[in-house]
Amino acid sequence: MKRIYKTAYGIFVCLALLAFGGALGAQPLPTVKLRPVFPALTMDRPVWMSEAPDGSGRFFIVAQEGRIVIARKGTDGAQSNEFLNIVDREPSTAYEEGLLSIAFHPGFKSNGLFYIYYNQPNTNYSQTNPNSIQHSFFPRRSVISELKVSAADSNRADMKSERILLEVPQPFANHKGGQLTFGPDGYLYLGLGDGGLGGDPFNNAQNSATLLGKMLRIDVNTRSSIQRGKDTVTLPYGIPSDNPFVNEPDLSGWGARREVYAWGLRNPWRYSFDRQTGELWVGDVGQDLWEEIDLVVKGGNYGWNVLEGFHHYKPGPPGAQYIDPIIEYPHNPALLKESKFPRHGFGACVIGGYVYRGAKYPALQGVYLYADYALGTIFGLRCNQGKLIDYGTLLEQPKNITSFAEDAGGELYVLTYDGHVYAVTVVEKANG
Repeated sequence: MKRIYKTAYGIFVCLALLAFGGALGAQPLPTVKLRPVFPALTMDRPVWMSEAPDGSGRFFIVAQEGRIVIARKGTDGAQSNEFLNIVDREPSTAYEEGLLSIAFHPGFKSNGLFYIYYNQPNTNYSQTNPNSIQHSFFPRRSVISELKVSAADSNRADMKSERILLEVPQPFANHKGGQLTFGPDGYLYLGLGDGGLGGDPFNNAQNSATLLGKMLRIDVNTRSSIQRGKDTVTLPYGIPSDNPFVNEPDLSGWGARREVYAWGLRNPWRYSFDRQTGELWVGDVGQDLWEEIDLVVKGGNYGWNVLEGFHHYKPGPPGAQYIDPIIEYPHNPALLKESKFPRHGFGACVIGGYVYRGAKYPALQGVYLYADYALGTIFGLRCNQGKLIDYGTLLEQPKNITSFAEDAGGELYVLTYDGHVYAVTVVEKANG
């Protein structure tokens, strides 16, 4: 979503192995349409939806204002109930802030643990030293919290159980990223924007000593201790032993952050793991001219703010190596002649999606779906053995798409800014 919102092309492997032995890779991309679900439920600015991994058929829909509502699969949504409400914490004081996602612990069915990402004014971040640099220059913060479902009511969050895992000081009100997702490795991933304003004025995305402009990876099941000068600090989470900067010196808190998994991102708005290959697909929102889709790998640097898509945004260090996007598209159709993908549509704000792995629509198997918030267009691409083999427009429609969602069976949905949820379906071709 604009304002709330590369691997190496031909090197890293998409391996979008398709059903029926890969034969579908040669098929043209299908046309899709949107079918309303939960027609009796209208929410204020829904930005995320997850199905609980417990077989209950409950969808947890996140409203940017600070609410999470449960709607049950197969219903019209009329009997939805409020699961969590943090509106009073003022998470959404600016357009790109808010309560932005929920993620369920892999053991949620037995332990009831879940995680939320939200933003707040930074009025109490540095309680021990209110005149600290963090308090003075970072008037906002992003919060990642662990909570538990109420023991008395599985449709309510136990707010007293909240344990804050991470607080990230934020200098400006935009580029918050904000998705939490558990990867196939069991670790919690978090995509963070560069901190905002425009052009990444503090160079956060290329600075390994800050968490901003990064994809983070942490272990919620362990605790790591780090040395800060003469002090040993125990973190409320663990650092995976193979994170790229895990062996870098701490330098009294000024060294590379060990939570970092990948860097050089501007505003990763929605990402997903291909449930078949485990690959991490990211929609990274552009600055002035280009939007991009990245396949993110451990330790990868995706170029912002030196690159915007495949194009130089500003000069960078001589010899620096960056990973190119899988695909890009411009804000202005006149720029398509400068793109490697001249058949692609244009837009203004990419919304990352999913590789379709459901069972209902064989024609969609292995297709990565993504969208543009500003125009509402849904795009698709196929990638096989490190090569982009097809891309195109799947649907043109006017609604502002804020996010895709995936259910337990791999079927896909979209959320729209006006408060609705739709299922992605395929337009069947007429016989004859």
